[in-house]
Amino acid sequence: MQITIRKQNFILHHLGAMYWVEKKILLVSDVHFGKVMHFRKYGIAIPTAIIKENFANLDVLLATYTPEKVVFLGDLFHSKINNEWNMFEEWISNQVNCSFVLIEGNHDVIGRDYYTDLQIKVLPQMVIDDFLLTHHPEETIALFNFCGHLHPGVELKGIGRQFLKLACFFQSENQMILPAFGSFTGKYFIKPTTKNTIYAIADTTVFEIAKT
Repeated sequence: MQITIRKQNFILHHLGAMYWVEKKILLVSDVHFGKVMHFRKYGIAIPTAIIKENFANLDVLLATYTPEKVVFLGDLFHSKINNEWNMFEEWISNQVNCSFVLIEGNHDVIGRDYYTDLQIKVLPQMVIDDFLLTHHPEETIALFNFCGHLHPGVELKGIGRQFLKLACFFQSENQMILPAFGSFTGKYFIKPTTKNTIYAIADTTVFEIAKT
């Protein structure tokens, strides 16, 4: 789905990322690399196939849009360095056609030197024209905020007590909260108001939920 914000065009992808057309920037939030290995370390048998899924989804996005820059909106890595870091290091070393920026999130506890050694710029926030890129939501009047952190989801109710829980892009007047990109992440179900626009993700589709 393509939308326009402040005269700029953005594509919302069903994998949970956003592509900024004019700037050739891919925005991705809350990948949480390392989370699977973190849980497995403590005896919880999370399937390792989830790790490969995250990398495969990133590969799909890079092949689809060929961005000049990828900006991770925080929580790129879930915890301290574990075996997933080695996989990430190998993956990032093969990406020669674009640059990478990490906007620090609350889970990003790995030292900056590890990222800078991989040519990844680490920043607390980033301003591009009329847009403020952060991890935590920070609504302002002057700048439109792209952020993550909350892992937004929406619950749809149907007749017969049917419920459908979907990840979503959650937009308010001056803010867009991106869904969590990582396959092994939860959702925070936000109750929208008439002032919000919800773009839900279902399989390979992104669709706007009508306001009620």
